[in-house]
Amino acid sequence: MATETSDAPLAVHAVKGVLNYFEMIRRDIDSVRERDPAARSTLEIFLVYSGLHAIWVHRITHWLWKRNVKLPARMLSQTARWLTGIEIHPGATIGSGFFIDHGMGVVIGETAEVGADVTIYHGVTLGGTSLNKGKRHPTLGDRVVVGAGAKVLGNITIGSDTLIGANSVVLSNVPSHSTVVGIPGKVVRRRKVDENDALSHQNLPDPTMDLLQQLSRRIEALEKRGRKAPARKKKG
Repeated sequence: MATETSDAPLAVHAVKGVLNYFEMIRRDIDSVRERDPAARSTLEIFLVYSGLHAIWVHRITHWLWKRNVKLPARMLSQTARWLTGIEIHPGATIGSGFFIDHGMGVVIGETAEVGADVTIYHGVTLGGTSLNKGKRHPTLGDRVVVGAGAKVLGNITIGSDTLIGANSVVLSNVPSHSTVVGIPGKVVRRRKVDENDALSHQNLPDPTMDLLQQLSRRIEALEKRGRKAPARKKKG
């Protein structure tokens, strides 16, 4: 009787864990439907979205990693990498509603932390800049969007509701509600990005071009002043 009593909480815990896992799958599928206009049906999303497959395998490997079953976790994550082209270390912490669009070439390091409802695109790296075994990968807040090819490196924090432009290289902390572009990444706008504008990379500010235009206007103004200035009389 004592054994049956002690086994009951374990069974309940296992059932709750399975139910939570399937609830996360449902939330992940919903996130794709909300953020990918190419998604046509739940069945299509379930079968062909490699980003979701990588995330679902990661949730299993992360569970194993936290229970110190590390070699099987690494082997399973490598299998997912071979199948999907997406590498997520089992130690990484991933929030709900995470969406990897296209996905090929995505790398997420061991100590990375990703908040809820984050979207990243192919070629993104959440990498480290240190050989220390402690926290060495970035932390992303909720609802962050990371454009294709962007690199977010080191133990830095990206605030919630931030947009990182494609191919940017971010090396320092970014406050919430920011837009970041460039190499190295610079904050070029501080306001919450509208969900409909999050993918409008063609409308992102270009600080280098803005500076060149300012210089061009300044040179033009100086030239006009020079033409209007009276000519100096030659001595002698």
